[in-house]
Amino acid sequence: MSKQIFVNLPVTDLKRSKAFYEAVGAANNPAFSDDTAACMVFSDTIYAMLLTHDKWRQFTSKPIVDAHADAQVLLCLSAGSRDEVIRLVEQATGAGGKPDPTPVQDYGFMYGRSFEDPDGHIWEVMWMDPSAIPHG
Repeated sequence: MSKQIFVNLPVTDLKRSKAFYEAVGAANNPAFSDDTAACMVFSDTIYAMLLTHDKWRQFTSKPIVDAHADAQVLLCLSAGSRDEVIRLVEQATGAGGKPDPTPVQDYGFMYGRSFEDPDGHIWEVMWMDPSAIPHG
């Protein structure tokens, strides 16, 4: 069985965040969602758990950082093509996200852009052609 990853993100407005992630292609799994959390499915192995601040505080007593001002992680999703990278950033922007909070990366064999969700969490989107990676 493949390992799965569940990325837990504190959000200030669960309904807005759920709509944002649906707009960038994640599907809500209602079996693991309620009025305090939403399980957003990117693939069979990648999930984002959107948690209200009250729900988040059930898991840790550490303070919730303001992701608009501070960063603790940069999340990255793979894409199947350069066009898919561009499309996903455009979808995020159209849904209220901020495009390219980190530098665009274009190395020919690898292309990446990023977006920031409404709560300030940064998602990078990367495409890579392994057959074109320079050796050495």
